[in-house]
Amino acid sequence: MTPDSLPLLTDSSTSADVAELQRLNFHSKTSSRHLRDLHVLSFTFLFVFLAYSAAQNLQSSLHSDGNLGTTSLGILYTSFTVCSFIATPIVRRFGTKNSLVLGTSGYWLFIAANLYPLWYTMVPASLYLGFTASIIWVAEGTYLTSAARSHATECNLPEGTVLGNFNGEFWGAFASTQVIGNLLSLLLLKNGSEATSNSGTTLLFAVFLGSMTLGTILAFFLSKQSRSKAGLGIHSSQASFGNLLRATFVPLLDKRMLLLIPLLAYSGLEQAFVWAEFTKFVVKPAIGVAGVGGAMAIFGAADAIFSLVAGRLTTGLLSISIITNIGILLQAIVLFRLWLGHSFNGSSQVGLIYILGMAAAWGAGDGIFNTQINALLGILFPHDTEASFSQLKIWQSGAIAVVFFVSPHITFTTMVTVLAVTLVVSLVGLGIITFYIGKAIPQIS
Repeated sequence: MTPDSLPLLTDSSTSADVAELQRLNFHSKTSSRHLRDLHVLSFTFLFVFLAYSAAQNLQSSLHSDGNLGTTSLGILYTSFTVCSFIATPIVRRFGTKNSLVLGTSGYWLFIAANLYPLWYTMVPASLYLGFTASIIWVAEGTYLTSAARSHATECNLPEGTVLGNFNGEFWGAFASTQVIGNLLSLLLLKNGSEATSNSGTTLLFAVFLGSMTLGTILAFFLSKQSRSKAGLGIHSSQASFGNLLRATFVPLLDKRMLLLIPLLAYSGLEQAFVWAEFTKFVVKPAIGVAGVGGAMAIFGAADAIFSLVAGRLTTGLLSISIITNIGILLQAIVLFRLWLGHSFNGSSQVGLIYILGMAAAWGAGDGIFNTQINALLGILFPHDTEASFSQLKIWQSGAIAVVFFVSPHITFTTMVTVLAVTLVVSLVGLGIITFYIGKAIPQIS
């Protein structure tokens, strides 16, 4: 049986019909190709980001002299924000696969710079990583959406469900980088003295470089996605670089994107908060620098589980809104608890449970935001895929840069308050899209 001969799914189809259809589809040649690309992409990011994510979590703790760690991250995400404006034309010129390969080089260089953490090594590496990060993330969003949409079309499956499943697997694998990378940190930096010694950090970052290299090699095995099936708007052969650059701003003419901006920005704020603020002001004072790896491993485990579950439950706009509201609630509870006070006794069982519980709840929310925002952009902007993901990274990375630059100059409670306000505004914007604007758009209803 070929994909073209498979029966169409209708509203009257039973769950048994859907299950049988999916079983037949997943044995087809086309299905295997797109699923293979999904698996390769997921493992590429797994090996690259298990190194980078753990290294990022340790920046404010390992490189605290002169705020080298947080300043480097601030420079990185400022570069990321600026370069996101030109990521769309670059990805369209080079193609998603080549852009993904290029993007891994910046992460490799950043990890190498951590072997010699000085201003003249960390700052250039951070600037270059900001450039390549903007490319790799726009390429990832475009590649994954293209593969999911092609898979849905060729295998006669609901597009919203396939987008959710593909994003669920990818972000589940991505979130597990926090588990693996931070467990490595916990193992190799098992006490405070090792955390500040050359032997402990050198071994850790050498292992990370090996993982980065493996991830880069895997990226070469990705298939090239067909642009004709991706709905990507302007083709590079039909437009100048300037026209492609202007295409980055096309989504801003859409009121749906304007309403989504607070949520996109919050997704950056909440990530930077756990990397820079939560680890520095909550985890480290209570259980030490080595405990950062353990707490972030719990964060990553919850992130991975909820990414997979949220992806499986995604079927369209309404389901995305409901699932996202669950993530908002989880992180709102954590923010309220931290607003009451952020000092915990790590030596007591109750204090340790509080810290690990908040890390898990924050990770669950992050996993939900990752899967749902990416699926939402794929559904809302099928003809401006690169541009919509560029907007995601512009607002997300810009918010992250603000946290790293501003956090040394404001109180922890003030930062918590800013996140809480942004979270409320995000909730309002998503509600308007779901219950008013979304009803007039057939493909997302």
